[in-house]
Amino acid sequence: MIKFKVATRGYSEEFERWTDALNAANALKPKCKSWLQDIRIFAGEELVWVYSRSHTYPQYVGAGNYDRLARLFIWEAMQED
Repeated sequence: MIKFKVATRGYSEEFERWTDALNAANALKPKCKSWLQDIRIFAGEELVWVYSRSHTYPQYVGAGNYDRLARLFIWEAMQED
């Protein structure tokens, strides 16, 4: 099972589920005040998601990651029901 790690200046936490990592990263957005600060999500050692004030929306990094993570998000939501 892949572990997801959310990291930014002064914060780092690992999660079992993509949904939990994404929620944690989104909760950190208001604290991202500097143009040089960013919030990153890693899947294992691979960077898959970045948010910074220099972009309007978060950036999905890597070919096919958006589709793969969207499917994982849906699968995790179905497991909750």
